[in-house]
Amino acid sequence: MLKDRMRAVMPEKLSELKQVKEQYGDKKVGDIKVSQVLGGMRGMTGLFYETSKLDAQKGIMYRDYNLFELCEKLKFRNSEEPLTEALIWFLFTGEIPTAEQVEFVIKNIHERSKIPAETEQLINSLPKDLHPMTQLSMGILSMQAGSQFANAYRNGIHKTKYWETYYEDSMDIIARLPRLAALIYNNVFKNGKVTPEMDSRYHLAENFGHMLGFTDPAFHNIISHYLVLHADHEGGNVSAHSVHLVGSALSDPYYSYSAGLNGLAGPLHGLANQEVLRWLLDCQQSLGNNPTDEDLEKYVRNTLASGKVVPGYGHAVLREVDPRYSIQVQIGEKFLPNNELFKLVRQCFKVIPKILQETGKVKNPWPNVDCSSGVLLYYYGLKEFDFYTVMFGVSRAIGTLSQLTWARAYGLPIERPGSITLRWIKENIH
Repeated sequence: MLKDRMRAVMPEKLSELKQVKEQYGDKKVGDIKVSQVLGGMRGMTGLFYETSKLDAQKGIMYRDYNLFELCEKLKFRNSEEPLTEALIWFLFTGEIPTAEQVEFVIKNIHERSKIPAETEQLINSLPKDLHPMTQLSMGILSMQAGSQFANAYRNGIHKTKYWETYYEDSMDIIARLPRLAALIYNNVFKNGKVTPEMDSRYHLAENFGHMLGFTDPAFHNIISHYLVLHADHEGGNVSAHSVHLVGSALSDPYYSYSAGLNGLAGPLHGLANQEVLRWLLDCQQSLGNNPTDEDLEKYVRNTLASGKVVPGYGHAVLREVDPRYSIQVQIGEKFLPNNELFKLVRQCFKVIPKILQETGKVKNPWPNVDCSSGVLLYYYGLKEFDFYTVMFGVSRAIGTLSQLTWARAYGLPIERPGSITLRWIKENIH
């Protein structure tokens, strides 16, 4: 049903792409400065990425919907949380699903969720001290032998059909990731506790929670929001760009998503939420519960004076409070309003922005999504910091793999930007 709906909306999308190429192909979308070339391509516009767009004022937009509105539209089964399966339908088709369509995705995810026996054997054989993100990437690669695209390509599939097997591989990965992640969690942190299979009664976030060993519906609500809020972040971030770049070489979704996970594992990308939580716990240990604003301000200033940053604040693009932070704070106010660590998160929002503004160097002094996400997980007992990025990886698959499938449908070429040397810059830029 989902694949059929993608096929139905595709002609209009392909026609729109062709029209834009013909009408706007010779137009410029921006100028590039040497500082951008040398500064990580920051702010350069050079990627086509349909599933989401980051707006400096509104935050991340999923196919033109802001997250506050979208989270409401993705609530089904009389739930208080947006369902991951509803987001999958939305990002793959661009359409808000019906209840029937959501039930189809729930069933389809369950049917695809079984992990190959050799992958389970691999995970069970790995050293417990091997980082969970390394294990997750290895687990994805171990399933590559079953890639439908790789097999179809070897057999001479027509390029207009690439997207169909990319879709199959992508949906298989999305469906298997929760149990693969839970296997790693139970192996590393729970001494090999047996991880149950997906239960057909539950939607994806509920199943993920149960497989991790958490049965509280409030925690399932947090997981649902976590998976939706972290699913995509336009095309320029390291994980999304890695998936898109590797996939542009027609590497199948297993290769492509493993590359994205390897980028997500970096301290400047997916590890940020655990850095925030460590800072908050250190602050709490130093100041105790219910510190005064003055004591917190002094602690923050000492952090900055020592040459460190205050994690969880600032964003490369956003110039307002991250809506993902705001949504998670609303969840915290509902489920853990009196928790001391959560109260510290709220107090930081009062104290930190004005200090950062005083420096005159910070373009965005407001909290981002990482400022609040770790505290919610920690409160309900998921206290193993090294696993937080694995959860991020489970989520990010939804956005990047739906976009990767559309990249093949659009027939996008291999990505190959030009590059320059320092000598070239000095000789040619005047």
